[in-house]
Amino acid sequence: MKLGFIGCGNMAAAMLRGILSKNYMDKSDIIISEISQAAIDKVQSQMQVAATTDNKEAVRKSDVIILSVKPQYYKEVIKDIKDELQDEQLIVTIAPGKTLEWVEAKIGKPTKIIRTMPNTPALVQEGMTGVCSNERVTKEELQQVCNLFKCFGRVELIPENLMDVVTAVSASSPAYVFMFIEAMADAAVADGMPRAQAYQFAAQAVMGSAKMVLETGMHPGELKDMVCSPGGTTIEAVRVLENKGMRSAVIEAMKSCVGKSRSL
Repeated sequence: MKLGFIGCGNMAAAMLRGILSKNYMDKSDIIISEISQAAIDKVQSQMQVAATTDNKEAVRKSDVIILSVKPQYYKEVIKDIKDELQDEQLIVTIAPGKTLEWVEAKIGKPTKIIRTMPNTPALVQEGMTGVCSNERVTKEELQQVCNLFKCFGRVELIPENLMDVVTAVSASSPAYVFMFIEAMADAAVADGMPRAQAYQFAAQAVMGSAKMVLETGMHPGELKDMVCSPGGTTIEAVRVLENKGMRSAVIEAMKSCVGKSRSL
């Protein structure tokens, strides 16, 4: 398989690092396309893969093409490459809001398209990616791309109508978690803990708690109750969080995120 990235920003770079760290592909089988020579120089120095400023060249040299530019540039990029696309090639998208139907319409001919939504924890090989495809993609091709994305985290096949939900619950949610970690650290600092140490305590607590959900299979509410001793410190903190509307704030933020994704 020959793999091409059109655009290599933070998300694509995280994906690429995961793929290379797992030795899933040889560097000689990967090419990236970027608009500036400075961006190319940066990627080549870090990844040692082939690079070009010509999107068409990247398409010609790839079996699987990942469109890793921001959603607002999809129309322009697709217009640039669509005449180079061959029937057997796979297009993989990572943009919120861009449906399979929309992408194929912009290409203007029947095309094998896989829609994905990864997230930035791919940078440390703990990503979460939702995947769906159109009917032109074979089971083998879909599995090939899923295996590629498993190089940097977990992968779940989902119906396309849930892809905007994936944006809110997974792709955007690291930002919410970072805010939570930062807030906990700020509180710890206010009570005298050095900031670097506060970040370590808060981040490790979040990571360990998430691992408990994934590995025990227990309901998050049940795990929460295990920490809340009668009349203890934890239930007091939970009481304040509920009083301040933490649960409602998260739900409303995610619903707004879904709405924004659908409007892109």
